[in-house]
Amino acid sequence: MKVLMIGGTGLLGSQAARELISRGHSVHSIALPPLPEGALLPPEMTLTLKNSNDMTDDELRAAFAGMDGFVFAAGVYERVEGPSPIYDFFKKYNITPLERMLRLAKESGVRHAVIAGSYFSYFAKKWPEMEMTKYHPYIRSRIDQENMAFSFADENFAVSVLELPYIFGAQKGRKPVWVFLVEMLLKMKGAILYPRGGTTMVTVRQVGQAFAGALEQGVGASAYPIGWFNLTWREMIAIMNKYMGVPQKKIITIPKFLFAMSAKKIEQSQRTKGTEGGLDMAKFVDMQTSNLFIDKTEACLPLGVTDDDIDAAIGESVLLSMDVLDQKAKVIDMKGE
Repeated sequence: MKVLMIGGTGLLGSQAARELISRGHSVHSIALPPLPEGALLPPEMTLTLKNSNDMTDDELRAAFAGMDGFVFAAGVYERVEGPSPIYDFFKKYNITPLERMLRLAKESGVRHAVIAGSYFSYFAKKWPEMEMTKYHPYIRSRIDQENMAFSFADENFAVSVLELPYIFGAQKGRKPVWVFLVEMLLKMKGAILYPRGGTTMVTVRQVGQAFAGALEQGVGASAYPIGWFNLTWREMIAIMNKYMGVPQKKIITIPKFLFAMSAKKIEQSQRTKGTEGGLDMAKFVDMQTSNLFIDKTEACLPLGVTDDDIDAAIGESVLLSMDVLDQKAKVIDMKGE
């Protein structure tokens, strides 16, 4: 299969490309410059360093010519704060460009598309009583992204969305998304205060396998909730502490109301600055203190994802994050890739 990928130099995209190439597929990627310094990109992947949003429809049609598959491994994440309404920002980067890409891909005869989405979409559908799309602009944008993408699907064009959770692993030269969490934990000197709850997670290698499996197996419109390791926050932070060099540091589970007070302070700060976050922090308390778990039988096993070392993957993320904080690593921001 010949595959066009948007975001092939990012953490997820490069791993997806590596997995696809190992299975005998060919990959051409369009990705934002610059290249992350020292990143090990698959040498077989051909690359155009350009902003795909700046390309004309005719340029993109030329890129799609002869392609069988399309992978969208780009977009922006929930940890964004900006002018209200922040939903417009997510629409600009997660929905509008993808809609154009899917239209052109389908017109060009591409038969399979796989999109990097969010596991928040899975929980928004699983727990409708929490009204996540009402309160969280980012989650609404991800549900809208799915619905838009699936509107293109038919018997000749399979569209799959990977509902991706916490992802661990590092790419040299690329700033990990976990720098903010590592910095926060390091600032808690005596003990780490964290609420109850937990999350599902995967390694970046497993994400690459999920991309390849969905591209090869997807039919019609398919949402794949991705999750393999289900850890409580306490379990996850214990692993992080080990790699931060403080394995004995105490972790105290704080009451929900204390976490809610912290969330309100964040919202007050945003209002003072005239900004809005992708997640309504006051409403997010209920989600953060839940077990956001996904069983691997739901999508990972059917897609051919195999077991991996989550401890080592968390360690890679933590160690590079610490190097970034200590200014020992030259990195570029992830830019949503």
